[in-house]
Amino acid sequence: MPQILVDHSAELHFDRQAFAKELHPLVAEVISSDIADCKTVFRPAADHLVGDGSTQRPLVLVEIKLLSGRSTELRAELTSRVLTLLESHVTAPVSLAVEVTELDRATYRAVHAAGE
Repeated sequence: MPQILVDHSAELHFDRQAFAKELHPLVAEVISSDIADCKTVFRPAADHLVGDGSTQRPLVLVEIKLLSGRSTELRAELTSRVLTLLESHVTAPVSLAVEVTELDRATYRAVHAAGE
């Protein structure tokens, strides 16, 4: 935990690894977590639509999933700081969004290093 999903227009070129390498320590600092627990998946989207389709502006949508229990203020701080970081990595005209969501501790399960 946390799980970080980055959906982005396939044609958008930015250094995803550099972004993730700065993102993980930022997230760990804000939520007082271990950086080794951060996991990021980048998902290029072949198709997307912004507004009525009159623009071809690319987009990046970041979702950070945390176990429930953190304050709204802390989640808002994380959202703001991640958006600032994202803006520093994606300089082309683009639509950006960041959302921090909560996973229900009662229903979330994970297996670490399955098969070892």
